[in-house]
Amino acid sequence: MILEIQQIEWEQKIFQGYNAVERIANNAGYDLSQLLLPANMADVQNFAQQVSFFSTGLKSDIAAATDIATLRNLLKGDITTEELAARGLERKDFNMRVGQSGLRSGKAFFNMELPTGDEGTIYSFGGVSYRNGDSAGFYRLPYQDRAYTPIYINGFLPEIHSNIIDKSIAAGIRGKIGDWDVDLSQTWGQNSFMYSIENTSNATMGNASPLQFNAGGYAFTQTTTNFDMSKYYEDEMEGLNVAFGAEYRLENYQIFAGEEGSYAKYDTNGNAVLDAGLPETTVVDFYGTARPGGAQVFPGFSLDNELSKYRTSFATYFDVEAQMSKSFLLTGAIRYENYNDFGATTTFKLASQLKASDNFSLRSSFNTGFRAPSLHQLYFNSTSTVFVDGIPTDKGTFSNDSRAAKLLGIPQLKQEESTSFSFGFTGSAPESHLKFTVDAYYIKIKDRVVYTGSFSPGSSTELKALFAQANAGSASFFANAIDTQSTGLDIVVTHNGNLGEGTLRTDLSATFSKTKQIGGVKASKVLADAGLTDTYFDPTSRIYLESAVPRAKANLTFNYTKDKFNVMFRNVYFGAVTEATNNLDNQQEFSSKVVTDLTFGYKLTDNTKFTFGANNLLDVYPDEAIEANRSGGRFNYSRRSQQFGAMGRFIFARLSFTLDAK
Repeated sequence: MILEIQQIEWEQKIFQGYNAVERIANNAGYDLSQLLLPANMADVQNFAQQVSFFSTGLKSDIAAATDIATLRNLLKGDITTEELAARGLERKDFNMRVGQSGLRSGKAFFNMELPTGDEGTIYSFGGVSYRNGDSAGFYRLPYQDRAYTPIYINGFLPEIHSNIIDKSIAAGIRGKIGDWDVDLSQTWGQNSFMYSIENTSNATMGNASPLQFNAGGYAFTQTTTNFDMSKYYEDEMEGLNVAFGAEYRLENYQIFAGEEGSYAKYDTNGNAVLDAGLPETTVVDFYGTARPGGAQVFPGFSLDNELSKYRTSFATYFDVEAQMSKSFLLTGAIRYENYNDFGATTTFKLASQLKASDNFSLRSSFNTGFRAPSLHQLYFNSTSTVFVDGIPTDKGTFSNDSRAAKLLGIPQLKQEESTSFSFGFTGSAPESHLKFTVDAYYIKIKDRVVYTGSFSPGSSTELKALFAQANAGSASFFANAIDTQSTGLDIVVTHNGNLGEGTLRTDLSATFSKTKQIGGVKASKVLADAGLTDTYFDPTSRIYLESAVPRAKANLTFNYTKDKFNVMFRNVYFGAVTEATNNLDNQQEFSSKVVTDLTFGYKLTDNTKFTFGANNLLDVYPDEAIEANRSGGRFNYSRRSQQFGAMGRFIFARLSFTLDAK
């Protein structure tokens, strides 16, 4: 099922003058692929005389044109209103799909244990799941060079179909060696993500283009071996637990190429080219604009994208939890890890808990952290079509070790390092049936990995060639561009009590958080000298980091149960967010909102329950985007800032069964 958000309608240009000529020629049975050829401009001139809404003067000028450049200029005008009427179409027919994509999914899991002797157990668990998704890109409008109108005379809406498979299995044995608890396990897991592009075309292939392409995809596999030992000393202090262990991890990241037509650009002879091609063999639209290669919505992964990269790491840890007294608990852990590509690191953690009374405790912790960039961040490379202010552009993500990265001065990725501190308290008031926790935290990340802004090739001939080879007009990278600081406060209050003949549980939870950049952008000298620091970490990236998600969120839930009947009433507060855009004039703040959920449940039997209700009962929506951020009517609500969904009220009914494993 595909759930779409209601759109107003596409408000900007759809048809140019040439599209009206195409309609007339198509109705006459003319091969529209031939109409595109400059050699057949006389046919364009003749069919133009039959367009009813062309003025007498325009028809005369078209008939008198002696060269293709003049004819192209005469047929550039926006004739959307007239052509919609002539074709019996409306602007809303050119909307894209905005909302929740279609999804079919299924999964199966198992969990088993087999005792071996008095204290040993062999265990295993795992499963497989699949998700088949159906989403769509931006509508390719008839006047655009991306819409090959001899196939799709009214343009088309390209679709992305995804096939995601997750597989995992773990097996191990646990038992005793003397007084020590021992666990040895092996875990394997894989996620694969393959793409099929449908209702599409490769505009440079002309009539020979398939309408569906296998676009390739990627997969990540991880194999982990763990060995853990622990022992509890009840006679030491008030109790002492000691644990240590080791882990070996093997990771593999793969990108698979799609079929050639999904990513290649072709010349007029039908040959795949690695650059724009010679002027006389470049495939152009009627107006002489070079057509982009690859499947529309995004070009598939090419042979140049294809790779298989491995990483290994070995780690060992030692952990102590000491009950120093009846009221004071102290824990500490140290971990050593060695990566084959990022070297060795040692991190540690200290934590404590002080029980001030039977109903009140204080707790705190201090940690250091180390995160090697993922294989995905290191090696992912692809080209996709993005729309900026309604204008399509092909943007490449280049790997951090690529030639393009070196030419632009993008430093090689290195590890993130962090320090964090938390402090809080937990308590209860039994006479009032209250429980509460409050925790504050501080996290500092050094050399945080972010996604850069879009770099152009500038005047560099080599960069232009590299961009053209990737079918890209701009490039972005993963980079250690900044340091960040995050602070926050989490509060949870729970009350359990009686209400009439039933029970009422009330939960209040709230999160207040703030993440910000600290210090300057860590641009290389090459980037700084070229004045590209603001591209390396642009305003859009900063807003995504700091204010594109709510800094405050609160949840108040009432759950009432009486006999077999249950009702849940919940209000969720979402704080304000900011539109993520590089255009400071178009930055917009979306105000805070409250979303209400209500469900009713009835237990039909001990193992069967019926539930019905509504999420977003009052049909609340985020603030609408301003005109400049609506992409010509495609988006009523922000697609960049994540506050809460814009699907409105959702009513559901559910019947659930519980099977006793006896």
